[in-house]
Amino acid sequence: MNKISTILVSGTDAFDFLQNQLTNDLKRLESVSKILAAWCNPKGRVIWFGSVLLTESNFKLSTPTDLAENIVQRLSIFRFRAKVDFKIIDEDITMDTAALIRKGHPIIGLKQSEQYTPHMLNLDLLDAIDFEKGCYTGQEVIARTHYKGMTKRRTLKFESNAPVSPGDKVSHDGQNIGNVLNVSGSSLLAVVPIKKADKELSVNNSKLHLASLPYLDKTTILA
Repeated sequence: MNKISTILVSGTDAFDFLQNQLTNDLKRLESVSKILAAWCNPKGRVIWFGSVLLTESNFKLSTPTDLAENIVQRLSIFRFRAKVDFKIIDEDITMDTAALIRKGHPIIGLKQSEQYTPHMLNLDLLDAIDFEKGCYTGQEVIARTHYKGMTKRRTLKFESNAPVSPGDKVSHDGQNIGNVLNVSGSSLLAVVPIKKADKELSVNNSKLHLASLPYLDKTTILA
């Protein structure tokens, strides 16, 4: 079961600090209550993905509990002389995985961290990246992928004939071509090559059936 934690980021330099780290533009919080964003490593791999909220005293970053301590430790490395503080609040709430899979929102826990680029996780389609803002960690790689159309893998939704688990391999013609990301019942999100989406895919010999996402229907996927 995925538990949820909140990382409170406070201090006079909190805005500038996060603005230089996250993929989305925090200025958007002046007009909306919540945005989605990711924090990536210099190679453009997603360390964290979740929602960001702004209160009168801090920013709130949502995260799976198993990743929270790791995030704070690593963010602290980049703090240098910035006046910014971090605090973890364990919410004691279970993440509604089924709802997130229906929406096509990937859950990035400790095991998935730094395994995928934002485009592989559809973060560009989820409005979690601002391609007009200034520099942030991993920005060069992410922008190059976006503007050169180099996205060959996507997070797609499937239905499985039998139970599968996060981390299981997706196979085609006896070769492993992707990974199961998140699972709820017979529904799952998996990162696979776009060109293989309509092929006979399976996980542990269980056949997968391609399904649509709210922002990406099967017709678009196979176009």
